[in-house]
Amino acid sequence: EQHVALGSNKNPPLEWSELPAGTRSLVLICHDRDVPTRADDVNQEGRQVPADLPRADFYHWILVDLAPEPAHIRAGEFSKAVTPGGKPGPDGPRGVRQGINNYREWFAGDSAMAGDYFGYDGPCPPWNDSIVHHYVFTLYALDVARCPVEGHFTGPEVLAALNGHILDQASMICTYSLNPAVPA
Repeated sequence: EQHVALGSNKNPPLEWSELPAGTRSLVLICHDRDVPTRADDVNQEGRQVPADLPRADFYHWILVDLAPEPAHIRAGEFSKAVTPGGKPGPDGPRGVRQGINNYREWFAGDSAMAGDYFGYDGPCPPWNDSIVHHYVFTLYALDVARCPVEGHFTGPEVLAALNGHILDQASMICTYSLNPAVPA
């Protein structure tokens, strides 16, 4: 039985307003805070990922150097499909730089999918997880035009680099589950 099929993988639309005075650039990070820390039971027929299993962050989208205007991102503007081996980067649309998401680690052992996954790649929680997954989108308003990271960077590296540069931030949380017994 097939439990998962690849979707369109379009990034969601986002809008912002009322940025603080002095905002020179934005950083957008999306992460799933509910990823199992062990893969023993993940997507295994007849098994369930236990609710009490420790969880970790999984970064789905890291954008830096996003201009405050236009004050939106259109659906599919940064991702329109699953790209085996990952989308190119770090340079992205609108002059942004895109970080490497955690699908690089997830697909590391898969010869058809392995590579550096820049930009957005959407949610795909284990179909047999016993908990709903929470996807946190956080927009940071910065006092610098260029985020102080270079090369192929990750979510944790960006978060460390933001120290002392955040004027304000806002988050929204979306929920998702592929397990019919765990409605989001």
